[in-house]
Amino acid sequence: SQSKPITAAAVMILVHQGRITLDDPVEKYLPEFRGLMAVAEKDEQHVLLKKPERPITVRQTLAHTSGMPFRSAQEVPVLDRLSLADRVRSYAMTPLDFVPESRYQYSNAGINTAARIVEVVSGLPFEQFLAERLLQPLGMLETTFWPDEAQEARIATAYRPGAGGIGLEATKIEQLQYPLTDRLQRTAMPAGGLFSTAADVSRFYRMLANGGELEGRRVLSEAAIQQLTTRQTPTALKESYGLGFSVSEDRFGHGGAYSTNSYYDHRNQRVLIWLVQHAGFPGRGGDSQAAFRTAALAPQ
Repeated sequence: SQSKPITAAAVMILVHQGRITLDDPVEKYLPEFRGLMAVAEKDEQHVLLKKPERPITVRQTLAHTSGMPFRSAQEVPVLDRLSLADRVRSYAMTPLDFVPESRYQYSNAGINTAARIVEVVSGLPFEQFLAERLLQPLGMLETTFWPDEAQEARIATAYRPGAGGIGLEATKIEQLQYPLTDRLQRTAMPAGGLFSTAADVSRFYRMLANGGELEGRRVLSEAAIQQLTTRQTPTALKESYGLGFSVSEDRFGHGGAYSTNSYYDHRNQRVLIWLVQHAGFPGRGGDSQAAFRTAALAPQ
């Protein structure tokens, strides 16, 4: 899910150009979303739907307030089987879980929908737009949806707690298909399918911390950075989320599956990147990220 901020940044490139407006309804770009209904009542015996007063917006898809589910029924058991167009079409066939803006609900579907809008507006496959307009300009040459054979050999083995919670045993990334190098069966998954390195992720965050520039090259506008990294969720909700970023007074960033995390710490002006592959920790393993933060921020 550390892919989500990167996907949101790609969307903001087109927002800055005036080709996408955050408060536009999604259906302006994706007509299949017209008439989307929301769940009003639901139990084991019935589901009652109603039409929301207003359609979902691009901003809401990026802030997890659209009412869209985490994923559709068609994305089981893996998330990278369908094309982005087919995946998003399945969301348009799925009622919203609630009226937009009334709740916060973490949603891969929302982020993928925003990425599909990038495809429609730019006329390019999302992975091509992302590479040409964001990853390559930032020098993030090790960031990809499809690692090549050499990169695949360097991917850290994922682990989960062993039997009885003792020790560790190797596992796979359950949400994705294998082999990871397969470009025919596997598709780009903007909400959580990127592979990267700590060095590449640091370049992304250094650009954000520097107001959209890295090494003298502007990639995003300062206005785009402001929207990405400040709260977009309604004040009535407890969750504080920007556009593709978790945000607070002193940091912005995002966690991910298998215990990864990355963020920029305003107060200390540090980028912290925690790339591990743990599907749960035995013993006190869960304390390791806090220990890492303490060590990284310790006076030199």
